[in-house]
Amino acid sequence: MSAGSYADTPELRQAIIDACLSMERQQINQGTSGNISVRVGDQMLITPSGVDYARMTPEMIVAMPLDDGAPEPGQMKPSSEWRFHRDILRDKPAVHAVVHAHPVNCTALAMNRTEIPACHYMIGAFGGDMVPVADYALFGTADLSDNVLKSLKNRAACLMANHGAVVIADTLNRALWRMVELETLAKGYVTSLTFGQPHILNGDEMAKVMEAFADYGLKDI
Repeated sequence: MSAGSYADTPELRQAIIDACLSMERQQINQGTSGNISVRVGDQMLITPSGVDYARMTPEMIVAMPLDDGAPEPGQMKPSSEWRFHRDILRDKPAVHAVVHAHPVNCTALAMNRTEIPACHYMIGAFGGDMVPVADYALFGTADLSDNVLKSLKNRAACLMANHGAVVIADTLNRALWRMVELETLAKGYVTSLTFGQPHILNGDEMAKVMEAFADYGLKDI
């Protein structure tokens, strides 16, 4: 499915579940943690709260309006993090998918409230020379949503202090790819710190990286 073409279909709902299962297989997420949303017109589809991905069905995916309205009755309870998903999609019209997870290395850095610097050129895939850490706030709150939105300004990913990570993209597949890439980057950075200090690419080097990434597709941030 191309960016902006999503409609609420059983196939899309299953694709959201498949993305969740893929994160589990790749050890990006575990149990019932994390959540995924996709824009469908003036609504979003989002994973339900507290349901193991292995037993999730398309009918369990929750449809929610992007305005301040409530979900239609008779649906399951949406993810506790529905607020920042909704606010991201409202704030960023080019974004059509949001993925939140608790990957081990991203979360370890988030526990230390340590951003990911330009230790590898793939940092450019997230819109700049570092991946920031959103300030801590209780999960599910408006404060957390505000902090995440602030950190995602001109960025396609951020860590969340003492929590996890969130990525955005114009398609579900691209968002899933970004989450896997973010955890790979975090793992490399954490590993490098165990036996020294990684060399950080300087401003000139990163300027060339970002120029090269101009054709890589960052129009969704």
